[in-house]
Amino acid sequence: MDFSIAGILLVDGLTNGAIYALLGLATVLVFAVTRVIFIPQGEFVSYGALTLAILQTGQVPGTIWLLLLLAGCAAIAQAFQSWRRHRSAGKALVSALKVMVVPAVIAAITVWAAPRGTGLLFQAVLSVCIVTAFGPLVYRLAYQSLADASSLVLLIVSVGVHFALTGLGLVFFGAEGYRNPPFWDARFSFGALNISGQAIIIGLTSLALIVLLWLFFERSLYGKALRATAINRLGARLMGISSQTAGQLTLAMAALIGALSGLLIGPTTTVFFDSGFLIGLKGFVAAVIGGLASYPGALFGALMVGVIEAFGAFWASAFKEVIVFTLILPVLLWRSLASGHSDEDH
Repeated sequence: MDFSIAGILLVDGLTNGAIYALLGLATVLVFAVTRVIFIPQGEFVSYGALTLAILQTGQVPGTIWLLLLLAGCAAIAQAFQSWRRHRSAGKALVSALKVMVVPAVIAAITVWAAPRGTGLLFQAVLSVCIVTAFGPLVYRLAYQSLADASSLVLLIVSVGVHFALTGLGLVFFGAEGYRNPPFWDARFSFGALNISGQAIIIGLTSLALIVLLWLFFERSLYGKALRATAINRLGARLMGISSQTAGQLTLAMAALIGALSGLLIGPTTTVFFDSGFLIGLKGFVAAVIGGLASYPGALFGALMVGVIEAFGAFWASAFKEVIVFTLILPVLLWRSLASGHSDEDH
């Protein structure tokens, strides 16, 4: 291996690592606030990429009908909860309409815009909006009623949600893979290195999103509320912070990060309905390296995973996935020996 090949592999690894960093940060965020190991994070990635691909063909993506289905189920659940609490049909109807309004508006815009061949940027924004709207609905239907359950129960629910979203992805997208057009079709040469415009966009977008997340948690009221919930759920609830709202906002942010990751990775590889699982799992490995608690640790772990994957694909392409996922074993062993064991939180 000469310097030029090593440089190409390094750039490729850092590019993929930037995607894994976003997913790792989303995994840490969801676990810190809700105690949920969010396995379906990868499905948001594939849904984002495939939704944009379907919009590129001028058709209405199946995610719209899934979004309306989930919104209808969530609206019924919310109306029933409101009726049990207030015994008022009017308040129950208002609660249901609040759940339905955002998905209905997004669906109407999508149905109008899909056959009109709008530009790539508009379709990308619309895809992000569609997938982001899934986040609060998934939390409302799958996790909200189990917010005080044990971590094991929440993990089992996450596995079920993952399989459900994967199966629904096959129904709405089919088994065919799609590859999206790049957002910037350019190449730059720096000596022996060739960097694509898409790689630059991935790096800049990932950096910008990380900075925005830091500003959100440091400067905004909602960000500070999420930090308080992550530190002490009971204390935050006593201070008037709704754990339900925190959970829905957290899943919305995770869906937003997943959708953006799907748009970024779509032009670099062919995405299938089940491609998100492996991509999300590599983000999970990065989050585990950070202890499911450290954002800088997850960022470092993601870049390390990306670089090791790139070099592993060069030396032994058939075992690149094995090499990446084997990383988790020494990390878990070290954390098991270095940290004390305690009973599950009561």
